[in-house]
Amino acid sequence: MPEPAPAVEARHIAFRAPQPNFVLAVTLMILGCAFFAAMAGLIRYGSEGLHPFQLAFLRSAFGILFMLPWLYRHGFAGLRSRRMGLISVRGVTAACAMFCFFWALSVMPLAEAIALSFTSPFFVTILAVIFLNEIVRARRWSAVIVGFLGAMIILRPGSGSIDWPALAVLLSALMMAGSIICIKKLSETEPTSAIYMWMVIYLAPITFVPTIFVWRDPTWSQIGIAALIGLAGTLGHLLTTKAFSLADTTALIPFDFARLIFAAMVGYAFFNQTPDIWTWVGATVIALAGVYIAHREARANSTRRAAPGN
Repeated sequence: MPEPAPAVEARHIAFRAPQPNFVLAVTLMILGCAFFAAMAGLIRYGSEGLHPFQLAFLRSAFGILFMLPWLYRHGFAGLRSRRMGLISVRGVTAACAMFCFFWALSVMPLAEAIALSFTSPFFVTILAVIFLNEIVRARRWSAVIVGFLGAMIILRPGSGSIDWPALAVLLSALMMAGSIICIKKLSETEPTSAIYMWMVIYLAPITFVPTIFVWRDPTWSQIGIAALIGLAGTLGHLLTTKAFSLADTTALIPFDFARLIFAAMVGYAFFNQTPDIWTWVGATVIALAGVYIAHREARANSTRRAAPGN
């Protein structure tokens, strides 16, 4: 979950029958976070020679390549769906999220970008009320407000200049939230692998259009970087999805904070970036609010399943 707030997406498409293997689940979750942080670092490094939009296209193309074994196994029959409209909306929102996030990563500190991407669950809550008619009560709304206050701690508005990269991350989180809403509806009838396969199929042509205007012939090393971005994103998505299939969602969400830790390590080691104290404070506030929302959502789901007639 390419990939603003990718673990958030994974938790919404995880299998419904978790197994009691918490240690393995945590291990997979942390490994997935490491791959996502590596992907962010590779995007930052690759953007020094190629435009972020071109990197987004190459990442999408390699995403298709890495999913070919699944397509070979299941055939085109595995892609049949009567919900192509919703699949198309999901593809467009995922592409917008990718464009915004790739560009932001090319011009702002990695840890700050990752921290702001944690706002995606709050947008999911808002969009769920609008498009899914979900009932959200005062406690979850309070958590949403607290989460956005955490984002304000990181942004620290009032300096007189607009922080366009940070706003791009927030727009990316909003688009990813829209993608997650689509996934929640699609997962009622479509298998997880097919949903992901359709995403990469849509991403390649959509990301190619703006790439035409910024295209530069890549060197073999740049193609290698793009391939690694695609591989890291695919592995991170698969690992976190598997983790959420093995353990309870609310128990694993706190470990998603490892993305920020790994991103800070990559930024410091390779780009001489050191997150300030306000980035850590704001990220902690956002993470705690996100954990609370996930906990309330899990309780609500349990209540719905236990209700008569379910």
